[in-house]
Amino acid sequence: MREDIKRLLLHLIAPTRCPVCGDFIRPDERFCPECEAELTVWNGEHTIPGADSFTAAYEYNDAVKPAVMLLKNGIADNADYALGGALHDRLKENGIIENADVILPVPMTQEAVSERGFNQAVLICRRIGKLSGLPVSECLEKQTETLPQKTLNKAQRAVNLRDAFTVTDPDTVKGSRILLVDDVCTTGSTLAELTWQLKFHGAKAVYCAACCKTPPVRDDEELPDNG
Repeated sequence: MREDIKRLLLHLIAPTRCPVCGDFIRPDERFCPECEAELTVWNGEHTIPGADSFTAAYEYNDAVKPAVMLLKNGIADNADYALGGALHDRLKENGIIENADVILPVPMTQEAVSERGFNQAVLICRRIGKLSGLPVSECLEKQTETLPQKTLNKAQRAVNLRDAFTVTDPDTVKGSRILLVDDVCTTGSTLAELTWQLKFHGAKAVYCAACCKTPPVRDDEELPDNG
């Protein structure tokens, strides 16, 4: 209730806009009706090696791309509210929310966070946390900057991420059922590497999730640009 009042007050100062087209919308809306009708709900299947499940809210395409770009570029303008809320709803439908103990965002390096000013996965996790009551922990750390996964083939992607991540608080992970969240999942290599780390440190279960999942591509195809 407190958040609803705060959001309404902010709406009076700076009216809420659709994160896709920029049109004004009500503070309780995620997208304008026209843009929401164009979004493609993700109903595919995707396996993250070692993970217990994978869930996404939308298929990544031109209809949702503007909202993702707003989120990545720090012009949230309802993007974290909309995308995080949509992912929460899918996770709740799938029974993941009630089974998870803690939410972990996919990390960025400290240099990348300093340059951008934030980690968009953290914003998504905080939104899910507010809606679900689950705690959010930033106990995953990315130690080294890696090459963009979209520029690499399957074998290179695995090597690229090797030793890139670490768990800074093993006690949070051990015995916990973890909801691991990113904004966009392309190949799933990052989620797979983090899942391995979490299981190595004793995680009871790892449920992977992303606001958007790109369409499947062959290993020799160019991966879509998601920023």
